[in-house]
Amino acid sequence: ALFHRRDVFARNAALDDAIDELKALLEEKRVYSSQDVPWKGGPGQYGKHIISPKASAVTQSLETHIEAYAPGAYGQKHGHLNSAVFYVLKGHGHDVHDGRHIKWEAGDVMIVENGCVHQHFNDDPDDETILLVFKAKPMFLFMHLLFQKIVEWPPDKLPEGQDDYKPPADL
Repeated sequence: ALFHRRDVFARNAALDDAIDELKALLEEKRVYSSQDVPWKGGPGQYGKHIISPKASAVTQSLETHIEAYAPGAYGQKHGHLNSAVFYVLKGHGHDVHDGRHIKWEAGDVMIVENGCVHQHFNDDPDDETILLVFKAKPMFLFMHLLFQKIVEWPPDKLPEGQDDYKPPADL
């Protein structure tokens, strides 16, 4: 015989495990409410991770988060190996990518290329900006491409006149 009995048993056990894993993935929830996740950060930039490998076994290679910027606020200057795509839900502003100034507004989709040092700015002095961000970051982390660095931290104070900013409660 080409296969010993224990080889067949091991293969059947592995197949049973794979079938159980597939059943669990098929039963995994598919809709996640962003309102179930608290905002973190502040005072000018807040974020919340909605979909990530920690939240869902279905998407092990993707991460999605929402960012909210107070009027006139900006985020940290940072870089990471993974690329990112963000959709501007609300507001207008600009990014600086490796020293290049790039304007964006609600409805635009912006790409941050791999390894780019970048920073997001809300250019509206009167209204917040909301970004929806998609990354393949978990895949990069799985491959041990871990390099990420904050080059410059965001301010620890809100822009003048924005003393009471809070991110939207309905997101």
